[in-house]
Amino acid sequence: MAEAGKWSLTAASKNLGDGSPTGFLGDRNESKTKDQPTVSTTIAVSQPKPNTDEKPYMCGECGYTAACQSHVSQHMRTHTGEKPFKCDQCDYSAARKYSLKQHLAKHTGNKPYMCGECGYRATQKCHLSKHMRTHTGDKPFKCDQCDHSSAHKSNLNQHLAMHTGYKPYMCGECGYRTALKSDLSKHMRTHTGEKPFKCDQCDYSAAHKSNLNQHLAMHTGDKPYMCGECGYRTTQKSHLVEHMRTHTAEKPYKCDHCDFSTAHKSNLNRHLAIHTGEKPYM
Repeated sequence: MAEAGKWSLTAASKNLGDGSPTGFLGDRNESKTKDQPTVSTTIAVSQPKPNTDEKPYMCGECGYTAACQSHVSQHMRTHTGEKPFKCDQCDYSAARKYSLKQHLAKHTGNKPYMCGECGYRATQKCHLSKHMRTHTGDKPFKCDQCDHSSAHKSNLNQHLAMHTGYKPYMCGECGYRTALKSDLSKHMRTHTGEKPFKCDQCDYSAAHKSNLNQHLAMHTGDKPYMCGECGYRTTQKSHLVEHMRTHTAEKPYKCDHCDFSTAHKSNLNRHLAIHTGEKPYM
């Protein structure tokens, strides 16, 4: 076990001084002052061969392994809490340079990734890749219990909860449970009254980003989400996803009492009342 105030990276190979080809990165402790927590990065490993899955660098705290020493250095920040990448416009800091770049886009408004189909712009390449599925119809996330597939992993997680009933995230205030941590975070705002999404043109604020996007369209008239089939435009991505079902005839909302299915969740809720006799609107 590492001494108090220290973390260590150990070698996946312990063949020190035995003649085997090793790479050695010396202890960095000498460059630290005595009153600072130190990270020992003594690593002795066989040089990884190109084009292999070999991961010779290992974290001594949890056993995480990587092909590159720099990846282990980044990983160690999950143990030390170090966040060396600082925003020069606010007090935000991050453990990874990539996360800081994402954050800076909020200040600059820079969205370098653009969809050639509809003009949608994003701060991150991965967001553009997800968006492109609204045009291609690609649904790479498959349910292993039925034929459901989804364009987004979060949607698959929601669907799987229908099979398992597993909803691990619970609200301590009212007992609300959900399959997604992000949904619980959104739900908690109904208790706290927090409205973190602010309009920069008036004093409007919202608990949810989608509500702010709707509001901003009142100022700008901007409807960035466009259907490649018919030219329909909308302020919200979720509206475009629902609209696309008029072209694909997809009906992802299934009744578990009969073979009814529908394109919209609200329609399923109305249908379920036939089975349950519930009349929620009195």
